[in-house]
Amino acid sequence: MDVSFERTGERRYATVVSLPGRQPRRMDPAPGYDDHIPHDLVHYLVEAEMGLTSGVFGRAAAGGGEGFNETVEAPGDARRRAREQRRLKRREAFLNRSDPGDMGRSEYLAGLCDLAWRRRAGARTPAWAERRPIPPEDRPAVDRVLARLEELAPLWHHLPVGGSLTFTWPRTAPASGGPS
Repeated sequence: MDVSFERTGERRYATVVSLPGRQPRRMDPAPGYDDHIPHDLVHYLVEAEMGLTSGVFGRAAAGGGEGFNETVEAPGDARRRAREQRRLKRREAFLNRSDPGDMGRSEYLAGLCDLAWRRRAGARTPAWAERRPIPPEDRPAVDRVLARLEELAPLWHHLPVGGSLTFTWPRTAPASGGPS
């Protein structure tokens, strides 16, 4: 599965997942735009780096991910689209039942990594975040993800509108993209 993070506007981005043999699906707009590191890119790196196969992107690779919508609609094929949506909801329900806690772990670590990266980069953080230290048991995971964020933040920051970074799940190095 390929995962692309596309800068779609001055303060907008989309996340696109492409599985072999299927139409690409996208979340547009995606949540948590940032000039340096968008929210979904932090999630992707956390899940890929930590091997969380039942998080957002592992679920998408397994055929789930109901937040992503097909990018191509066949005119006049409303029944097929409705069947696909029902199939996706059933798949997502199954993945919810079989989640070993990866979704929660992904959210938790993405939040910690985002805060740690902002502190390191000297970016503004909420006042409450300054009082929240990184727990020692989470420091190795946060440090692993921070190393990737340090590499990718400049690539994302310099992308023009219309540019994208594309990864092949679960690799953490971009397969393509970056500034032209």
